[in-house]
Amino acid sequence: MLKLTNVCRTFNKGTVNEKKALVNLNLHLKPGDFVTVIGGNGAGKSTLLNMVAGVFPCDGGQIELDGEDITFLPEYKRARLLGRVFQDPMRGTAGNMWIEENLALANRRGKRRTLRWGITKEERARYQEQLQVLELGLEDRLSSKVGLLSGGQRQALTLLMATLQKPKLLLLDEHTAALDPKTAATVLRLTDEFVKRDNLTALMVTHNMRDALTYGNRIIMMNAGQVLFDIEGEEKKNLTVEALLQRFQSAQGDALVNDRMLLS
Repeated sequence: MLKLTNVCRTFNKGTVNEKKALVNLNLHLKPGDFVTVIGGNGAGKSTLLNMVAGVFPCDGGQIELDGEDITFLPEYKRARLLGRVFQDPMRGTAGNMWIEENLALANRRGKRRTLRWGITKEERARYQEQLQVLELGLEDRLSSKVGLLSGGQRQALTLLMATLQKPKLLLLDEHTAALDPKTAATVLRLTDEFVKRDNLTALMVTHNMRDALTYGNRIIMMNAGQVLFDIEGEEKKNLTVEALLQRFQSAQGDALVNDRMLLS
């Protein structure tokens, strides 16, 4: 499904601020994989997602998605293949537009535009049905501006929009980090439900090691732009946070003092 081969990315190359964000990174996701990505600050987690999304060009290597070489495909063309939820709830929606207008934009992404009537009665009924799954009462607020929603409501809506067209790959970049614990748990539950319901392939970056162990069928830990280890199946199910920390410390050689992962 997703295949990264020797992918490299260096920021500020040739300067005193040079940073090797990804170093000959290799990663292969099978269809239906739900992979959680953890690692210390600066490990390359978000850079990995940005490279797949086309935000940054590759310095070297190849990226393939569903058999298609997308290494040099611009970001706007990759958008038809991907769903993405950002850490900031404000980034995934248009705050000045109604809820139903946001859903209509997401539903028609990549499709041919015409001069027909904006939103039909059938579409509106479908949006209400889809919003009911969120259990946030948004199905009765279709004409409310998204900017009036709470951060949690907005992030749940963004998640729904990102999965409406069943993307080939769903990218989740610490999408619950800005939410309170209760709301974060709701959004994570919905994420798990949507991924399983639609058999989506997903990459979820998180600093919370418990969430990384609870969700998905695979977990990868990154450090210094490389994958330290990749665990799946029964081995992942039997992992504990303590065992995961020990493996990281053994491979990386440093204690994780003051790292946000220790707060999970």
